Amino acid sequence: MVSVEDVRKAQRAEGPATIMAIGTSTPSNCVNQSTYPDYYFWITKSEHKTKLKEKFQRIWPTFDIRRT
Repeated sequence: MVSVEDVRKAQRAEGPATIMAIGTSTPSNCVNQSTYPDYYFWITKSEHKTKLKEKFQRIWPTFDIRRT
């Protein structure tokens, strides 16, 4: 019978470790900032508010949103 220690020892690497890949992924709910006003009004079911949507599209580029 194999002990837990034997299994753990077999799963560990001996010697230097190597990183195979580093990357980032864009989540499926990520929205491009250029299309955000359209997306926002669509998701909130407010597409009928055209004047508000026009205003939102006009002021949206002035917001300074940055990743932290």
